[in-house]
Amino acid sequence: MSKPLVIAQIVQHLAPGGIETMAIQLQHHAQDDDTVHIISLQGSQSVSINAWDKLATLQNIHFLDKSSGLSLKTILQLKTLLKELQVDIVHTHHTGPLIYGGIAAKLSQCRHIHTEHDAWHLNHKINRLLVSSCYHLLQPNVVAVSKLIASKVEKLTAYRKPAVIFNGVDTKLFSPDSQTTAREQLCLPESATIIGCAARLTAVKSHDLLLNALTELPDSVHVALAGNGERKEALHNLTNLLGLEKRVHFLGNLDNMPVFYNAIDVFCLTSRNEGLPFSLLEAQACQKAVVVTDAGACREGVDKESGSIIAIDHYEGLVQVLRKHTQLSTPVGTAASARAFIESTFGLTRMINEYRRLYLEAS
Repeated sequence: MSKPLVIAQIVQHLAPGGIETMAIQLQHHAQDDDTVHIISLQGSQSVSINAWDKLATLQNIHFLDKSSGLSLKTILQLKTLLKELQVDIVHTHHTGPLIYGGIAAKLSQCRHIHTEHDAWHLNHKINRLLVSSCYHLLQPNVVAVSKLIASKVEKLTAYRKPAVIFNGVDTKLFSPDSQTTAREQLCLPESATIIGCAARLTAVKSHDLLLNALTELPDSVHVALAGNGERKEALHNLTNLLGLEKRVHFLGNLDNMPVFYNAIDVFCLTSRNEGLPFSLLEAQACQKAVVVTDAGACREGVDKESGSIIAIDHYEGLVQVLRKHTQLSTPVGTAASARAFIESTFGLTRMINEYRRLYLEAS
């Protein structure tokens, strides 16, 4: 029997998103004897919980309230906290946590695992040099969430090729259910064909492309957006400008995402940059066909039988594919191949077990 571990998941901030959700999953589904702490470099507990109700139910979460810019104080805070918590393994997510968590792990003599969730940030020279330097100086065990990201990390950082552990979703939680009931809960029109998108309302997600494409589709087709972000007001304004007020539904951050996926007919993600989005996997686990841009590792996460991949910023291609999917839209169960695809490759239990095996090898 393996010994219990104390693990610190370090993220930049605790706000609704794929990386943060993954850290919570790794805590919630940890082996019984293990203790998993989640440490947020930025933000305070009260502000973060106010923005994301889900955090109020979590234990062992810590906030360092780091200010912008480089902070030696944060490294020392983190080192002290790791010592107090008797952490064995530091698991960092993205560049900021790589730097601060990696240095603090060295100072505290903790083993260090780092997950790269995307590779697009490595296209910028300064970021590439920074990450490469951290890899070579701090010597973490690097994991990538897709084969594409692993290949790019190896090429762009001249570091050893990362291990690949695909993102995993809970297929018991994310499963097909009544569309009628789901729409009632979200106050969405029962008779409409609904294209759903779950993503932060930021420029990189290109929601404007989806909204413009909606003008080319029949009035019976609507769009439902789950998420918040800095472009919320701009997207509301665009919706009004396009005359789509009655066809676009802004739902904000949702705690019960399975309800959202079961309420829609087709899932669509029009991002310019991505890693391997959890939303893409979750939607398919709920037996939804997906339409996504060929950004990051999205191609690896799409069921080829039911899903469609389009070029980034390809407006005409998006309209054409959405027409096809909305015309073919039928009740829950028609994208069964999508769920089978997720169950075979992107299950949560597999992800949890592979990370724990890595923790044990590093400890």
